[in-house]
Amino acid sequence: MTRWNRLLVGLGVLLMVGAGGSILYSLGHVRQPEVALLEVFLDAVLIGFPGVAMAYVGLRLPETAIPSEFYSRIVAWTGAGVAVMILVVGLRELHPGVDLDPTNGAQLILLSISSVTGLLVGVQDARTRTQARILEEQNAELRRKYDLERQNERLRRAERRLEEAVSELEASNERLEEFAYAVSHDLQEPLRMVTSYLELLEGRYDDELDDDGREFLEFAVDGAERMREMIDGLLAYSRVQTQANPLEAVDLEAVLEAVLDDLQFKIEERDADVASEPLPTVRGDESQLRQVFQNLLSNAIEYAGDEPPRIRIGARRRPALEADGADVDAGDDGAAWEISVSDDGIGIDPDDQERIFEIFQRLRASGAGSGSGIGLAICERIVERHGGEIAVDSAPGEGSTFRFMLPDVERASSARRLETGAATDR
Repeated sequence: MTRWNRLLVGLGVLLMVGAGGSILYSLGHVRQPEVALLEVFLDAVLIGFPGVAMAYVGLRLPETAIPSEFYSRIVAWTGAGVAVMILVVGLRELHPGVDLDPTNGAQLILLSISSVTGLLVGVQDARTRTQARILEEQNAELRRKYDLERQNERLRRAERRLEEAVSELEASNERLEEFAYAVSHDLQEPLRMVTSYLELLEGRYDDELDDDGREFLEFAVDGAERMREMIDGLLAYSRVQTQANPLEAVDLEAVLEAVLDDLQFKIEERDADVASEPLPTVRGDESQLRQVFQNLLSNAIEYAGDEPPRIRIGARRRPALEADGADVDAGDDGAAWEISVSDDGIGIDPDDQERIFEIFQRLRASGAGSGSGIGLAICERIVERHGGEIAVDSAPGEGSTFRFMLPDVERASSARRLETGAATDR
């Protein structure tokens, strides 16, 4: 209860007390019974009733829809009504030649009319202001809804344009992949013919060529070989999507073992030290994950510098990602695995660390070997197909650590079961 409620109730109680006192006075001092009963009736009706009305309104105000900030206006109007009564009575008392008989109830009638009228006017004023505020709030809500609907419509149009752009981009990428595959495939045969004729020239006319001729022929053979590697890489890059296998449970331990067998000669040739932590089972394309490991390990050996390569392979669970992108601790139920391949080789300059994942980009560093410059681009595309991302931490002369994310097989299986169940329910 606010102070205005209490003030209105107090004013009503004051009038009721005054009515009670007046009744007691009339019963004790008026000799004529008829006059005493009339005064008691007038006191009860004209003083007590306004007091009861004020107290009742003051107590019930919190249960109405009138905000508490308008209570002061009700009290003000009620007080104004009482003040008008007091002013009128005072003026009549002071006006010369006017005689007010206190027994005729004129003062009481003025008090009742003015106080009750002030109370009613105050309540009506508060209700009117309340309705006006409600209308303003409703109008503001309608304006907000209208503005929100306009914003939603703009968002829907933007979303449609974005979907159209994405569809066009996907179609363009598909056409580009088909073009790259077709061009790469069609170039293989003429390139094979060029290489064969160069080898034929080298074998048949080697004795007739001088040193410059042999050097020129060697350059041509080397260029043809590099062209073949680039075409093979471009084919592999286009096949990441066009000839991919379904994602299923893949034991990375078995994948790494197969890759180490394939690279056994290169490992022994460079006296490389390769060590691995226990690797998990993930959801993926086994042949593509094998290609990722092979590319990363080959690069680690190739860019090791003069010292024997030292390579470490690790795995750790990564926490799940909330919708706002904040990390949350997922405990043993992490949503993904982070696989890392670290070496102590020549490292990568910070300016090159983003560029190395682009197609046909190679490190220009001392000790770097040959290559098509497409291996890391293939790795990035494979990892993205698995719903992850790949990144590198490196500094010149301090080695490199490549990290990529792969989905956990148990979490992925649970998600598929939930999706299947939801589809069945529908």
